[in-house]
Amino acid sequence: MPTNRPSLPKTGPAPRDIERIVEVRRAHPRLLLSVKEVSLAIATLDANASHFRGGCPPGELSLVFMTDPILAKVHADFMNDPTTTDVITFEGNPQVGVAGEICVSVDTAAYAKLNKREFAKELMLYIVHGWLHLAGYSDLKPTQKRLMRAAEKRALRLLQQAEAMPAFRLA
Repeated sequence: MPTNRPSLPKTGPAPRDIERIVEVRRAHPRLLLSVKEVSLAIATLDANASHFRGGCPPGELSLVFMTDPILAKVHADFMNDPTTTDVITFEGNPQVGVAGEICVSVDTAAYAKLNKREFAKELMLYIVHGWLHLAGYSDLKPTQKRLMRAAEKRALRLLQQAEAMPAFRLA
């Protein structure tokens, strides 16, 4: 699994004392991505953590890009729900240096084109969503969901302004 320790962006408040390791696993055969770009996006979110309840906890962050069938199996195995979903987030243990793991469905993001949404932006939305879950946001109740959606919009706007949106593509 590729590892990249990015330099933090020039925008936003001072970065945390701990440099984040971002592990990226591509379990989707057609996804093309740059680990450096994905790591820069995470570093940008981390550098602006104060705008998002302090952000994702410190420690290694794992991102796994999956097909719908693989993510549906994870959904079934860990949440007793065999349906497809866009993102599943697993909390880590910062005391041992693990922030968590974000599993995203590349296939579900690809369907975004049917709704006139850009694939790369949709896939980044799923990563942001998982990062926000690790930051303490929830979307189980209507009021929580509104806060999550507002935070997602702020995060995506921040990434676009910082020119830190990864150029995800399908082969």
